[in-house]
This record gives sequence, C-alpha cells and structure tokens, in this order.
Amino acid sequence: MAATSRGITKSLLPSAKSRATIAKRLAAVTGAMTTATIAEMESRHPWFSQLGAEPRSWITLVARAGIDGFVRWFSDPDPDGPSTSEVFGSAPREMARKISLSQTVELVRTTIEVVESQIDEVMPKGDRPILHAAIDQYSREVAFAAAEIYARAAELRGSWDARLEALVVDAVLRGETDETVLSRASTLGWRSTSAVVVVVGTAPEADQAHALETIRAIAARAKVDVLGAVQGDRMVVVLGGPTLADAQEAVAVVAGFSTQFGPGPVVVGPPVEHLMEAATSTRAALSGFRAATAWPEAPRPVGSDDLLPERALSGDGHARRTLARDIYDPLVAAGSGLLETLVTFIDQGSSVEAASRALFVHANTVRYRLRRIHEVTGYSPTDPRDVYALRLALTLGRLIRPTL
Repeated sequence: MAATSRGITKSLLPSAKSRATIAKRLAAVTGAMTTATIAEMESRHPWFSQLGAEPRSWITLVARAGIDGFVRWFSDPDPDGPSTSEVFGSAPREMARKISLSQTVELVRTTIEVVESQIDEVMPKGDRPILHAAIDQYSREVAFAAAEIYARAAELRGSWDARLEALVVDAVLRGETDETVLSRASTLGWRSTSAVVVVVGTAPEADQAHALETIRAIAARAKVDVLGAVQGDRMVVVLGGPTLADAQEAVAVVAGFSTQFGPGPVVVGPPVEHLMEAATSTRAALSGFRAATAWPEAPRPVGSDDLLPERALSGDGHARRTLARDIYDPLVAAGSGLLETLVTFIDQGSSVEAASRALFVHANTVRYRLRRIHEVTGYSPTDPRDVYALRLALTLGRLIRPTL
C-alpha cells in the first residue's frame, strides 16, 4: 500500500484501485463543480463581478485547474504530496498584479467549499469521508503554493521597482524630467504636485535598501512622497509634499531620517514647485554636498542655502549670483546708508561704538541700521556665521555689479 499523505489516515486511505474508481466518478462532475464555483464567486464576492472579462477567464482557468489537479492527485497510486504548480502555472503572470493575495485566498476558499458541497451532493456516501479528508489536505497545499507565488511576484516587483526608481532619480539629477519620467514616478507612488526638494548625502556602507525603506516609512508618516537611489558613494532622496514649501520645514523633515545616511554631510536643496523643476534643487544640493567639507561644524542636515559662502568659494556660479542678488542688491536698493554701515561695522570688528564714531552717527542709529540690514537681507550682522556670508556677498556684489 502507498505511503500515507498528511491529512489522510491509514484507516481512510483505500487501495490505489479504489481511489482510481472514486477519481473516475469525481472526474465526471468536475465541469459542474467549476461552473458552481464561478457562480458562487459572483454571488459571494463583489470584486469578482467588477473584474474584466480577461481576469475572470483567468480565475475560471485556475478554478478548473485546481479541481482537475485534485482529481489527478487523488488518483495517483502514491499520493505522497500534491503537486500544485500546475494550478497556478495555467494562469498568466499578470494575474498576480490584477488579483491580490487576499482575493486569491478567497478564490481558493470558495472553490474548496463548493467542491466539498458538491461531494456531499453528487458523490456516493461511501466516497465522501475519504474525499473530504483529501480535499482538506489538497487545499492546504494550494494555499501554500499561492502564498509562494505572490511572494516571488513581490520580490520580482521589488527588484523591478528599485531599477525603475534609480532611473527616475538619475533623470531628475540630470535635469531630464519629462512626461515619461513623471509617468514612471507615478507608477512608483509619486503623487505630489507641489514643493519638491532633493537631498544628497553619503550612502550607508551596509544595507542600503533597508535605509531607503526606512526613509520611505518615516517620510510617509510626514505625508511626504519619496524617490530614492544610491549612486556610487552617495545616496539621493527626492521628496515631495506641500509641507516642504518652507525650506526650514524641509530640513526638519529630513532631520527625521538623516541617520539613515552614511557619515558626512546631508544637504537639502531649496524647494521648487514641481518635479519637472527638481534640477534646480538638485544642482544646489550637489554643490552644497561638495562644498560642505569647508564647514565641518555645519548642522546635519543642512540647507544648501546655508552653504552659499562655501559653494561660492568652490566655484559655484549660481551661489555667487545668489549672494549678490539676495544680499548686495537689496542693500544698495534700500539706501539709507545700510551698505556703508554694514561695511564700516564689519571693518570696525563688529563694534557698534567704533562704527558710530567712524560714521559720525549715534550708536543707536547704527543699531537701527543693523536691524534693517537683517530685515532686508535675512542675515544678521551680529551673527558670526551670517557676517561671513555678508562679507562675501559684498565682495561678490562689487565684482559682479560694479556699476551699482
């Protein structure tokens, strides 16, 4: 006698000849069982009725393959363990994308319940105990096979998504964001239509995929979209969401996952309005990342605009023009002695009293003008770091705009 199969006891297991006879009677009603299964799916599961004709045909194919496979397995002279690859092998690979794992479980459960019901209705009483025990064993194997198929599909999708995401990030970095790139980003879950920033930092030495997944989880809690990829020794993350429109808020969001980067600076580019414009944020972030070594005390993360002096000195023309445009030009336009006061204040070692004597004005006038300089430029003449940027902006402004 053949070895027993899990779920079927020796006392219930008939001879191979008896099983073949039962299987022959069972095979005669498999068509009716398949029809009953599909009818039950339609009445029990609303999602089934909403499927198109092609996915419905896949399910019919799988249900029929499952029932036929059970008959073949049961009639096998040595039922050591059912082979269920033929059940799902009959369906196209796209089925795993159109029909979820939970829906597949519902399909398996409904099919088994219908088969069990049909066994009680159409099979002789003597056949029913062994068939019920056999279908119980077979259904477990089918369920395991379904889980394995979806696990493999998820793994393949993960690998494909990672490659696609790397291509999208590379296009963003190169400033080649077109409709095709936007479509690919949408496929990866990108929904943001406002406020985009690019973040650049050192790639972690180990488990880079886990670092990116952690970043996605943290960003999701902040309601921010994420695209990320590792490029050589650096990791690039593109963020999107309305909260990022404020540069300080963007840095605060990045602070929540900055530990996922490797050692070294983490630079946040300035916010732009759309993914199509992300090249501007990318350029600033990459420039800041290269220049950050000149400011080892910089916070982590740091905004690229906070690195304007270092970027300007490292040869970034955009940084030079930004310093001249945002600091020097407004001071010239404001008049009221602000530019002269700033130059004198810095030259006098940031001493209000010394500056007031050199300018022949009251010390309070100097203090008022210093406050106005802060209001006009956003940089405080009394802050050492800001003074560094102000001094460099004055020099660059005179070089770039000598006629002002």
